[in-house]
Amino acid sequence: MKEIVGIRFKKLGKIYFFNPNGIKFEKGQSAIVETARGMELGEVAISNRTIDDSKIVAPLKDVIRVATEEDKRIFEENERKAKEAYEVCEKKIAEHGLDMKLVDVEYTFDNSKLLFYFTSDGRVDFRELVKDLAAIYRTRIELRQIGVRDEVKMLGGYGMCGRELCCCNHLGDLNPVSIKMAKEQGLSLNPTKISGVCGRLMCCLKHEQEVYEEKLSRLPSVGSLVNTPEGKGTVEDVEVLREIIKVKIEKDGTFVKKSFKNSEIEVLKVGRRREKQDEEVNMKELKALEEGFKREDI
Repeated sequence: MKEIVGIRFKKLGKIYFFNPNGIKFEKGQSAIVETARGMELGEVAISNRTIDDSKIVAPLKDVIRVATEEDKRIFEENERKAKEAYEVCEKKIAEHGLDMKLVDVEYTFDNSKLLFYFTSDGRVDFRELVKDLAAIYRTRIELRQIGVRDEVKMLGGYGMCGRELCCCNHLGDLNPVSIKMAKEQGLSLNPTKISGVCGRLMCCLKHEQEVYEEKLSRLPSVGSLVNTPEGKGTVEDVEVLREIIKVKIEKDGTFVKKSFKNSEIEVLKVGRRREKQDEEVNMKELKALEEGFKREDI
């Protein structure tokens, strides 16, 4: 067991563990730490606590100190300089005619490195661009190509639900999302309806998946033969969240559809679950959405 403090360097960014080095931290405080990129200022997301060694990625680096007012001033100055560097870099990209879109610019706290984040459909030869930027800023220049989901998380926006994007509001890590989730939740498999602003499968499909899996394990599948208070019938539809089963029952030579609570029916024969596809589905396009989610770094 080791004492740690959890620190993140961006809003909703990944939380990294550090050795508090005998300092007591409160959530929301700022701290100066040593990272692989150099010295950084981060925000305490998890206050001092003891966790099992198996949850720690070695080596566990030390916190250098609690951030001072001077440290915060330097951080704000770096943000101002990064905005200026953004404008300069955009002009240089245009001069070199490079097929790339600049997304963000960031200085490390100690100014030892200047990072430029960009997106592009393919590989970009930016060697001449790096030379120009290094000559202007006299520091180490690093260009990082990022995926569309990372771009959207940096820039922000609103989803089709009208709320701020999940990745910008509360998701620290972007968990894998699959087409199977959309199927189990009874959603339309039209790619335009289940893809987000980034063009990948919507992250919110993951939010309710555990609830759907738990309920589906107790509910009969479509096509099952069941016994109801009004006789035997075949399951036509299932309202998963309400646990309402719609059953087709034969009465006097005609078929009628009745709704029952799950507790009111008895499964006699399990049917094969049918996928809800009320629209023409382009499975190749759906797989591209899913594969894109798996390939990109989170």
